[in-house]
Amino acid sequence: MTDSTYRIQGATGEWEVVIGLEVHAQITSNAKLFSGAATAFGAEPNSQVSLVDAAMPGMLPVPNAECVRQAVRTGMAIEAQINAWSRFDRKNYFYADLPQGYQISQLYHPIVGEGRIEIEPAEGVHKTIGIERIHIEQDAGKLMHDQHPTSSYVDLNRSGVALMEIVSRPDMRSPAEAGAYVKKLRSILRYVGSCDGNMEQGSMRADVNVSVRRPGEEFGTRTETKNVNSVRFVMAAIEYEASRQVDVLESGGKIVQETRLFDPDRGETRSMRSKEDAHDYRYFPDPDLLPLELSEEFLADCRASLPELPDAKRARYAGELGLSAYNAAVLTADVEAARWFEALLAETGKPAEMAKAASNWVTSDLFGALNRLGRDIEDSPVSPRQGAELLGLVADGTLSGTLAKQVFEIMLETGDDPGKIVEEKGLKQTSDTGAIEAAIAGVMAANADKVAEYRGGKDKLFGFFVGQTMKAMAGKANPGVVNDLLKKALG
Repeated sequence: MTDSTYRIQGATGEWEVVIGLEVHAQITSNAKLFSGAATAFGAEPNSQVSLVDAAMPGMLPVPNAECVRQAVRTGMAIEAQINAWSRFDRKNYFYADLPQGYQISQLYHPIVGEGRIEIEPAEGVHKTIGIERIHIEQDAGKLMHDQHPTSSYVDLNRSGVALMEIVSRPDMRSPAEAGAYVKKLRSILRYVGSCDGNMEQGSMRADVNVSVRRPGEEFGTRTETKNVNSVRFVMAAIEYEASRQVDVLESGGKIVQETRLFDPDRGETRSMRSKEDAHDYRYFPDPDLLPLELSEEFLADCRASLPELPDAKRARYAGELGLSAYNAAVLTADVEAARWFEALLAETGKPAEMAKAASNWVTSDLFGALNRLGRDIEDSPVSPRQGAELLGLVADGTLSGTLAKQVFEIMLETGDDPGKIVEEKGLKQTSDTGAIEAAIAGVMAANADKVAEYRGGKDKLFGFFVGQTMKAMAGKANPGVVNDLLKKALG
């Protein structure tokens, strides 16, 4: 491990920030945790509410086996302890948007115990972040304060939706480490398929615990900033909150254990309420639910269903395919990018031979274009088959690198196959030595002074002649042939 030290320089000396994250991830499932109500995002308010979700008298919860399965698979993906026996507890607290008046969660016996996640907050910097637990719980609904001038409305569509709460150890020491942790966790969840990781829609959000201390001293009093919904905001909330706490302590004040909210418009946190401890919620075993007992067969099926995870895929890309460390990291950071790249390789018919060229094209040309267009890889206007065809035309000499870029831009605009574009636009690369020699002669005649300089020993001018010749050939000349003929002519 390489150290990544982050310090806050206060008026009285250095301070260290201590960070732990509680990430709430909505479990991928077509039904809620204890009812059969749907979970689709964006439905009309209160259109996905069962009698169980509305806490009608006599309604009993029934655990959704798929939610249990996804939590177990997530635990296995982070090399965590899977508890074959776990239990649901009632967390007693007034939720205005949870009709039953308590939340069904897990405190004393969570389904997943200790695990770990490897992060790389900066190039060449590696760190292990401990996971304390993953437990399953139900989400609350949503209060809507902007629908009426004097009243608040409630939407219970999210009430009862299954969440995994993934609790880290307080092992992070900088905003960069926290950002890297959230990105890596999101990547793992998306690979496993247990959560879509969409922070904008609220299906993944973080409670950010921050405290400060003098380096090497005991942990200070922490605050919890609730429901932060982007990596950038997580990092910004930590920076602000850590600086705020240092200012309070250096002015002689004390940090109050409290729950805070992050205001992204102002880039600051503000107090919401005092922070409760576990005993304040009067947890007790839920009398309506039997303990979860997982069979060896169930656990074996969960393990067998796991895909190749990002770290393993990254190592394979670098080892078996010979990709650079940078390309391997970029291509494996998101599961959809990795799937697209592997589909592209399969379409080339020569995965091992084409891997390096394909990875360079995807990470540079394709990702650059998608970023420019504001589109994701799933929404790419160019398919893996079309990308493979374009790479094939470069490999067989039909297109030069310059022409391939022209063809690619047309593909982005029209959606046409590269072969069709090459035929219609007459963009084939030429190796016609007669035409190339004529172009070279014209370039040399127009630049007699530079020819003399080159022959006088100014070798760096060779690139100028290559560029002028390619320009004269409208980019269609074979670069290798141009180089060979130029060397003869200039020599």
